[in-house]
Amino acid sequence: MSSISKTTGITKTNLSVKVQTIATIVAIVSAVALPQIVHLIGRATGMGTAFGELLLPMHLPILLVGLLAGPYAGAIAGLLGPVCSFSLAGMPGMAVLPFMMIELCVYGLSAGLLRKTNMPTVGKVLVAQMAGRVCRALAVAIAFYVLGTTEIAVASVWVGTVNGVTGIALQLILLPVIVKVVERMGANE
Repeated sequence: MSSISKTTGITKTNLSVKVQTIATIVAIVSAVALPQIVHLIGRATGMGTAFGELLLPMHLPILLVGLLAGPYAGAIAGLLGPVCSFSLAGMPGMAVLPFMMIELCVYGLSAGLLRKTNMPTVGKVLVAQMAGRVCRALAVAIAFYVLGTTEIAVASVWVGTVNGVTGIALQLILLPVIVKVVERMGANE
């Protein structure tokens, strides 16, 4: 019998490998499909890919799976989501792909590691967002300054953060609501 935390509502038992695997697959599929939907809307409205940069649709399912299914599911989905998206749709671009993989892996891992803490979900999301952005910035800096890569500039991390403020805000608003709904559904079963 699982106990439910009164402060977070999260089941304190571990999810089965089957449930974690299914959650990971759903997150990867969502990390491929959501950006495509957003980019279609962007094309239809004349915003093009800027709409995706604004909403950050690939980040949402990765953070969510970490929060709900734990660090393994979050990290794996974060690594494989961008690879699958690139393989199927050519996005993100090759120059950005390794950095998105690092950032999203850290998002999923961080959110998953915070999953069972008593921190409010909005705090968990904020910490995971910061950890992912910092790791991406470090990876870009290493690639630029140590490896001499000129395909991506260090300023791209700041520009991406500024352009994605709307998506970051949506994650901070939507993810706590989604997690609460899923927890309530789980508590009612």
